[in-house]
Amino acid sequence: MLSEKDFFWKNFRLGTELQNSGTFIYNGIFHLDNIDYFSHEEDCFEFLYNISVGIERLQKILIVLLEHENVESQEEFEKSLITHNHLELLGRIKAKHQLKFCKTHNKFLGLLTNFYKSVRYERFNINSVYKPSQDKEKLVEFIMSELQVKLTEGPINVLENTEQVKSFLGRVIKKISISLYKLIRKETFRLGIFTHEIRYNSKSFKIFMEQEFEFKNERLMQREVLLFLLKKFPNDELNKFIDSITSLPFGQCHTNHYIESILNINKAGSAKDEMLYLYEEDRPSKDRLNEILAIGSNINFDYFSDTDNDEGEFE
Repeated sequence: MLSEKDFFWKNFRLGTELQNSGTFIYNGIFHLDNIDYFSHEEDCFEFLYNISVGIERLQKILIVLLEHENVESQEEFEKSLITHNHLELLGRIKAKHQLKFCKTHNKFLGLLTNFYKSVRYERFNINSVYKPSQDKEKLVEFIMSELQVKLTEGPINVLENTEQVKSFLGRVIKKISISLYKLIRKETFRLGIFTHEIRYNSKSFKIFMEQEFEFKNERLMQREVLLFLLKKFPNDELNKFIDSITSLPFGQCHTNHYIESILNINKAGSAKDEMLYLYEEDRPSKDRLNEILAIGSNINFDYFSDTDNDEGEFE
């Protein structure tokens, strides 16, 4: 029987950490989905950082559930959790449970350990000028060795982030994450707590409940909805509201690039620059900005008439 303090810690505090873990993992694979080529160190860093933190926190939640009830010193136990060695944490888990990870999964955990313990700080060391960026180098090396893929040919040889690469990394991360989450569920059932519960429709829900480690469905949904709106925009209050607003005279980019800028704001640079240029030419009023921001917001236009707006309606 857990004490009140232990119950609150393991049930609620670790439950929050589980949400945090899933959020980090989600952010990592979301960033991966938006990488075209592994050519920039910061892209590789952001992916590796989020995934390494997410999986590490997942491991530590499980270790608390597995080991804490038998510890003699709370202080020493908490000190033992101050580590960034994913393989060491895995060893503690495997002492209590079987985990069927293959060579690739262990190799990836080794990559995360090396990244988080040393590589992420390497550029603060002056000797880093004598060797290639290790976060990008090690990640690309791992992918190439596991998938037997090659760099692109041309003036700059880089690794393309193909659907094959995204799917592979997604499967590796999924196997590790879901295996750990299943053990967390097993331990919470044993302890009679609810640490494993995930908030619906959160980032963690996609990871642990839907168990989706790619964004194919989201990308399809965006385009299906956009196609529907382009083909047959409903004649509703929103349609009337949009008709009442004059659009900016965009025209410098190809039409499909504008659509890309809507679907992926990370690639919206030229469209954003054009918008800001047009804003400089004819400064928009505060009312117009509020009206533009209302599009796609949670305002229900069925109960809204554009003819009786008070100033500041959208603020």
